[in-house]
Amino acid sequence: MRLCAGVLALAASLACAIAQPHPRPDESRSHAVRTGVDMLESHDFAEIVSPDGGAGSRKTTRVALVTNQTGVNSEGRRTIDVLAGAAAKERGIELTAIFSPEHGVHGTQETDSIADSTDAATGTPVYSVYGETDTKRRPSPEILKTVDAIVFDIQDIGARFYTYETTLGYFLEAAAKTGRKIVVLDRPNPINGISVQGPVSDAGRESFTNYTSIPVRHGMTIGELALYYNSERGIHARLTVVPMKGWKRSDWMDETGLAWVNPSPNIRSLTAATLYPGVALLETTNLSVGRGTETPFELVGAPWLDGRKLAKYMKRRGIHGVRFTPAEFTPETDRHAKRKCGGVKIVLSDRDQLDAPQLGVELAAAIRKLFPMAFNFTKLDRLMVNAATTQAIIARKNPRKITRRWREPLEEFRAKRAKYLLY
Repeated sequence: MRLCAGVLALAASLACAIAQPHPRPDESRSHAVRTGVDMLESHDFAEIVSPDGGAGSRKTTRVALVTNQTGVNSEGRRTIDVLAGAAAKERGIELTAIFSPEHGVHGTQETDSIADSTDAATGTPVYSVYGETDTKRRPSPEILKTVDAIVFDIQDIGARFYTYETTLGYFLEAAAKTGRKIVVLDRPNPINGISVQGPVSDAGRESFTNYTSIPVRHGMTIGELALYYNSERGIHARLTVVPMKGWKRSDWMDETGLAWVNPSPNIRSLTAATLYPGVALLETTNLSVGRGTETPFELVGAPWLDGRKLAKYMKRRGIHGVRFTPAEFTPETDRHAKRKCGGVKIVLSDRDQLDAPQLGVELAAAIRKLFPMAFNFTKLDRLMVNAATTQAIIARKNPRKITRRWREPLEEFRAKRAKYLLY
């Protein structure tokens, strides 16, 4: 229990409770990481059933679990089954509700209309917290009032506009409003916990893809984000983070010994997750980013785009960590579905050297320059959420000058972020 004691000490100071050249990992760096759910099991579920867990004198601690297909322990067993299993029941834990984020509890649905359901193995009701309205994206206070603790176990990918991060924020808010304890089971940042990159989003522009003002690539785990949100947003939920064991900030997912589980339908590899914080910035324009193909976020193109011209231009830009080859592709679904697109294939050559958000800006600036009449950039700021950056791209400013403006805000964020790092 030494780890728990260290975490509790950190919690007091935060005023909250805290109990490719890279196709495969370097074997000398690969090691076994135990995630938050593994540690919860090894602690005999103490973080859930502790005296301040909301159960009071009750014999049973009723639990709501926020999870999807990524919520598995190191043996591949679902967190749902862990909390509904015999060991949990012996500790008086009763799993009474499951909440699923965007893409549903199985992580396969590409729709705003995800219905409530029942988990077949346990008979536990599953409530969707994803839909087309703000209300549908938040948990029902009535359901939360029927439980004693909320457990959150979802694999994030380390990008500000990935909606699982906002779902975390909404559950922290709901936990604070209902007085329920919330336990976040930590998981790795799959694209490492060191790199902090991209524009910091403009303050006052919160949305489902921008929970708070942070960089595109924040370099934090889901547990660290919970701590950051809880304090910096003034939520003050009764928060416990169950840390991992063995994870290092320099780790990429393929160096952790953990199995890769697609966190969403179009993030099908670590390469896609690595490119996502840059390439995804373009998907609010009239470009395809490879959705509907075998390699989402490794392609950028459109029916009107000359891939050879763009690849030649991008090569001259000398962007570290990637190279570009002309490509033709036909998305089966999503933007430009069934239409042949010209474009580029982005080949990841050195992930440690890549600044993904800078790559996104370079691509947007290049396409703005080369195809000014065809490129529709009117919604470019929707995921960028940084008006100065977007306006500079539109004005055809040098991308390197644009990204240099990020340095000071990033340093300010790093200083603020340091208080919440667990590893």
